[in-house]
Amino acid sequence: MLTPTTSSTASAAATSSAATASNSAADMNAAQDRFLKLLVAQLNNQDPMNPVDNAQMTSQMAQINTVTGIQQVNDTLKSMAEQFTAMQVLQGSSMVGHDVLIDGNTLTVNNNTASGAIDLAGRAESVKVDILSPSGQVIDTLNLGALEAGRNNFNWDASAYNYSGNPSYRVTATLGGQTIANTAMARATVSSVSSDATGMKVQLQGRPDVAYSSVKAIL
Repeated sequence: MLTPTTSSTASAAATSSAATASNSAADMNAAQDRFLKLLVAQLNNQDPMNPVDNAQMTSQMAQINTVTGIQQVNDTLKSMAEQFTAMQVLQGSSMVGHDVLIDGNTLTVNNNTASGAIDLAGRAESVKVDILSPSGQVIDTLNLGALEAGRNNFNWDASAYNYSGNPSYRVTATLGGQTIANTAMARATVSSVSSDATGMKVQLQGRPDVAYSSVKAIL
């Protein structure tokens, strides 16, 4: 079921698309009318001894047709983009209530547990996760051992966590003494979705909004 916010956003996007198309059509018709009036005035006031060259007139008509065609293409693309955004919001509503993975190393404590994920660029023989307080102090360490390349999830027992603010984490992954590149991801719950001039936004419980492109996985 769609949330009121999602439904209203999609409806507003559709209304905006229709209004934009109507305004663009009116502007285009006005431009054509002005061109035709100028062309008729030019023909009425031309020198009978030196009439407008047919090639020149044909060129002028071709120019207005080209401008009109480009405007129509631009209007069509803009309308399609607005409709795509509205459809994206409607489809994105299926994420509401689900957990997602996003880029970042800030953890959310839920029922005394915090979850995250690590995307390893290669296999690692040793992976260590330091849990940090809001001030950056190490308050716990998880030794995950050897992990394969790709996405690896972890859970942290946060029952003893009593700091104000969300904890974060730091990853150290090595193979043969060499550091393995990695990307930290956090787990969060989607509360709603919306859109603005920059595109689709995802609202998360206990976190700032993120762009839809920041969502790496739906769990």
